[in-house]
Amino acid sequence: MIYTYVQFNTVNDFMTHFIDTDRKDGSPSAGYEHSNALAVGEVSDVFPFDAQEIVWIDVIHKMDETYADLVRYQVELEKKNGALEDAQHFLASILASMTDVLIVCDLTGAIQQVNRALEDLTGLSADQLLDRPFQSLFTEDSQMLVDGFAQCIRDKAIQDCALQLRGRSEPIPVDLNCTSRYDHRGRLVGMVLLGRPVGELHKAYRALNQAHTELKTAQQQLVQSEKMASLGRLVAGVAHELNNPISFIYGNVHALERYTQRLTRYIAFCHEQGSRVEQDRLRGELRIDRILDDLSPLITGTMEGAERVRDIVQGLRQFSSGQQGEYALFDVEPVLGRAVHWVSKGGPEALKVDYDLTVPLRMFGHAGQIQQVLMNLVQNALDAMADMEHPRLEIRSGEEGGVVWLEVRDFGPGIAEDDLVRIFDPFFTTKPVGSGTGLGLAISYGIVNEHGGRLKARNHSQGGAVFRVELPSVRPGDGLRGD
Repeated sequence: MIYTYVQFNTVNDFMTHFIDTDRKDGSPSAGYEHSNALAVGEVSDVFPFDAQEIVWIDVIHKMDETYADLVRYQVELEKKNGALEDAQHFLASILASMTDVLIVCDLTGAIQQVNRALEDLTGLSADQLLDRPFQSLFTEDSQMLVDGFAQCIRDKAIQDCALQLRGRSEPIPVDLNCTSRYDHRGRLVGMVLLGRPVGELHKAYRALNQAHTELKTAQQQLVQSEKMASLGRLVAGVAHELNNPISFIYGNVHALERYTQRLTRYIAFCHEQGSRVEQDRLRGELRIDRILDDLSPLITGTMEGAERVRDIVQGLRQFSSGQQGEYALFDVEPVLGRAVHWVSKGGPEALKVDYDLTVPLRMFGHAGQIQQVLMNLVQNALDAMADMEHPRLEIRSGEEGGVVWLEVRDFGPGIAEDDLVRIFDPFFTTKPVGSGTGLGLAISYGIVNEHGGRLKARNHSQGGAVFRVELPSVRPGDGLRGD
């Protein structure tokens, strides 16, 4: 029997291509047609092979299995390598995208890995940073803290440690966290440092603080401007109030001057020892008796005018005292009277004010500031009734449970529902441009709040707007009445 050597990839290939040269027609050996995939043990039943040929067939079969395993292992290895490369790319993209600083080092502090954020801040590449002690990345002021990291992390993680990182041109403040790093067996092998640069945050904070300071300054200026505007509206009324007593005093002083000349002439004649008849004639000519009768009323009127001027000046001083001065118990009625009187002098002559006050009424606070609040409310009411021929104000007061309240009601068009929720907002105004700053009610609201009270606004059921001021009638904390 003669066999032709053929290279086979599998046992089935061997079976398919095995040629029996004894067959004259060259067809495959008898019996193979019954099976295209026979086990090695079954080959001898089909083919008349000798023992050596069986061994070779077995070897080829084993090689085929080994080759299949190698192919399978190769495919699995390539899949794992692909997954590993994807994971590496994924981690690399995360490290590159981080804005926080990442430093991985061993227990001695030698740097093993960094991210791009650290490279950008320090100006050093990863190759230059590897194996360097991480302590060298921080300024001298931070050395005492970073030197103790290796020991501290054995007990607990380090959180929000403020350090100075050596930057390209200047130190960069960072908030650093440091945690322990363990291997797969749970052994401590190093530490991981994660820091967030806060330089830009500090700059933003300084800018915000500066903007806040400028805003406070502007607010104070606006408040002062509103206060001066309020004073300006009172100029006409105050000038009128001062003009009356001053004119009265001026006229009385002129009369006293004339009387003084006559009295001087009469007294000089008496000293010259004129005759009794001449003295009586001169006394009648100079009207000495009338002068003596007028002296007392003139002096009394002058004193009343001077006292009126004093009261007006004192009221102005209290009003202009602003936030200065201590809180004290004061009577509400005179403060309310001055506020209404001064504002109404600059308003329409036909203004009618109806009072329904509970007296005596005392509250604890700063009389000048409360007067400013009441003046703002009265002025606001007059502005709301500017187009009315016969404007009218209704002012009521009372006390309930240690709280004094005052209500100022106008008979104007009232407040729009949408405006009620923002009537006390700074710069909000319904007046035409140039007619108001929108700070009067906002300032009043702040003053009342500082006094521990409340300022509310609503529309009256019969028309007009009502502003209600509620203030404590006792000193906060002592519960004593201000009687």
